Amino acid sequence: MHLKSFFLMIALLCTQWSMAQTASNPTMNEINYLALGDSYTIGEAVPSDQNWPQQLVRRLRADGIAIADPQIIAVTGWTTDELQAGIAKEDPQGPYGMVSLLIGVNNQYRGYKIAQYKEEFAALLQQAIAFAGGDKSRVFVVAIPDYGVTPFGQKKEPERIDNELRIYNALAAQHCESLGIPFVDIYNVSKEALNNPAMNATDNLHPSAKMYSRWTDVIYPEVKELLEGKE
Repeated sequence: MHLKSFFLMIALLCTQWSMAQTASNPTMNEINYLALGDSYTIGEAVPSDQNWPQQLVRRLRADGIAIADPQIIAVTGWTTDELQAGIAKEDPQGPYGMVSLLIGVNNQYRGYKIAQYKEEFAALLQQAIAFAGGDKSRVFVVAIPDYGVTPFGQKKEPERIDNELRIYNALAAQHCESLGIPFVDIYNVSKEALNNPAMNATDNLHPSAKMYSRWTDVIYPEVKELLEGKE
């Protein structure tokens, strides 16, 4: 290899490495954001840039808030214990400027005992606080939506789903209140899918990008207030 070609190759590799670092690491003035959850956080059945964490980040940026792309630890179907295992595997390194948590629907769907959810949700929320450097004011929780209003859920005892998810959300909201952590209730908004097919993804179970936009309408003011309180 000619010496000139060698140095060109080194320069190219250095450039690629620098670009990779910039893509994976927020700049010094950006808020780094960790989103923990399941299908409702990763955005099952919608483009990856249309889940609510991505929509939230875009809305914050449009309002002049410097925030990095979200780091998402979420997989469709995860229960609370599976999210715990996923976090352990990913080993995210904080502290983060903002951390969100939305989990529990699959505990309900699989018929897990509510006591398991209560215990593991509390543990996950403590992990979220730890990822935020121990600062509870950087953490928020989003309610579990009502999938009983979707075409899939309408075939699966929607009244029972509604009753059980209300219990799950009440437990989560109560625990958040005890810690002074915002609980963002998108439950009633999620019910818009019952009379508006456009709010459902093509799988007839998960939210569409339009529904995630409606969630973001509710989440955004809470998060903006949270972030402005840190300034």
